[in-house]
Amino acid sequence: MKKDIQKLLQEFEALYPDARPALEYNSPYELLVAVILSAQCTDERVNKVTRVLFEKYNTPQAMLSLSPEQLEKYIFSCGFYHNKAAHILSASADILAKFGGEVPSTLEELKTLAGVGQKTANVVYAVAFGGDAIAVDTHVFRVSNRLGIAEGKTPAKVEEGLRAAIPQNMWSKAHHFLIWHGRRVCHSQKPDCLNCTLKEYCKYFENL
Repeated sequence: MKKDIQKLLQEFEALYPDARPALEYNSPYELLVAVILSAQCTDERVNKVTRVLFEKYNTPQAMLSLSPEQLEKYIFSCGFYHNKAAHILSASADILAKFGGEVPSTLEELKTLAGVGQKTANVVYAVAFGGDAIAVDTHVFRVSNRLGIAEGKTPAKVEEGLRAAIPQNMWSKAHHFLIWHGRRVCHSQKPDCLNCTLKEYCKYFENL
């Protein structure tokens, strides 16, 4: 696979030259909130919610003026709204108390925020601050396993495999390539294998 990884990355680059985050945001804080909301929710739905939410509540200070119940009303349609509201408010309080109101720019510090796990920290670190990281969501997990780039039964194992297989300066780009391919071609239930230009690399296709 190491021999093929450069070819595969070149294929991805040709397929998705404009690959970028689908979440809408104007600051690291807005991105952090959007990523928390995106868990088990579509980016399209999150963007509809945050367009309204961020009109008034796009800083930690403003967000903390909301009660949990008030925030839940804004984010209800994103699902898991009790937990997500608690995470957003807790992370906002941590940002104010520990980091002077600014979202921290390192992975280690991001992961100290309440409700921020490895995936959320990786996304914010890579997208907002230009860091080298690969966040493993459902698309990345599925496509990585199917292509055989990184195989594992947990997101942590797949992330470890991706970090080993892909050059570090391509981690963030590869993250977006894998997401876009998962959304457009390598669907969960009915992957479009016949029209997939990457099937020569694909272990899943080999076994059909």
